[in-house]
Amino acid sequence: MDGINVTINPLHLEDLRNELHPSLFDVNPDYDMLIVRLPVLDEGVQILSTGFILTEEGSYRFDREHNRFEALESRFEGPHRIIDQIIDRLLKGFNGYLERVADMEERLYADRAEADFMTQWLGLKRDILRVERVLARTTTVLAGVTEHYEPLERFPVDHYADLHEHTDRLLRSAVHQLSKLDYIYNFHNARTNEKMNRLIYLLTVISAIFLPLNLVVGFFGMNTGGLPFADVPAGTGYAVLLMASLFFLTSVGLLLWHRRRVTPHH
Repeated sequence: MDGINVTINPLHLEDLRNELHPSLFDVNPDYDMLIVRLPVLDEGVQILSTGFILTEEGSYRFDREHNRFEALESRFEGPHRIIDQIIDRLLKGFNGYLERVADMEERLYADRAEADFMTQWLGLKRDILRVERVLARTTTVLAGVTEHYEPLERFPVDHYADLHEHTDRLLRSAVHQLSKLDYIYNFHNARTNEKMNRLIYLLTVISAIFLPLNLVVGFFGMNTGGLPFADVPAGTGYAVLLMASLFFLTSVGLLLWHRRRVTPHH
C-alpha cells in the first residue's frame, strides 16, 4: 500500500483503521505492528489510536484519513517522534486537571465549596479515570516494545525508555489524583453530614421548646367546660404567664443538658 514493500495482514489493516483500538505490539515474520492509544486533552478527553508498521528497512505510519501508509524518516526515530509529541501534549493538558483538583480541595478546606461541587467532581473523576485506564495498557505496551528491540544495536533505548517513563509517571499521577478525589468526596460528605446533623439538632431543640407550649395551647383550645381560668377576668394573662414559664423552664433545662453533654468532650 503506497510504498510499503510488505503485505499487511487484512486483520491488521482492520486494527489500524479502528480509531478506538487499544494499544498493541504484534511481532510478525515480515513486519511488526505497533498501535499506541493515548488520551488527547483539548476540551474534555478524547482517545486517539495511532498505528505504525515497522519493517527491516524502515517504518510507516497509517494515515487513517486517506487509508494509506506514510513513510517515516527512520525505523525507530519516526514512531518515537510522533508518540513523543502526543505525550508532550498529554503532559501539558493533564497539568490542568491537577490544578482543578487542587483548587477544588482548597475551596473545600476553606468551606467555600461551590453549589455544583458534585457536577465538577463527577466530571474530573470520569476524565481522569479514562486517562488512567488508557495509560495502564499503553505503558505496558511501550515497555514490551523497549524489551523486544533493546538487543538491536541501532535501537534508541533511551528514547523509548523516556516514552515509557512519561506514560508511567502520568499513570501514577492519575492514580494519585483518583485517590485524592475519593478523599475529597469523603470529606465533602462528612462536612455535609455534619451540617445536616447540626440542622436536625437545632430543629429538635426548637421542637422540644415549643412542644409543651403546643400542649398548653391545645388544652386551653378544647371546646369543653370547666377549663382553668375560663371564668377568671385575667385568665388570658395567666395562660400567657403559664406558657412563658414553661418556655423558660424548657429552655433552661435544654441549656443545662447541652452543657453537660458538651463539657466531657472538652
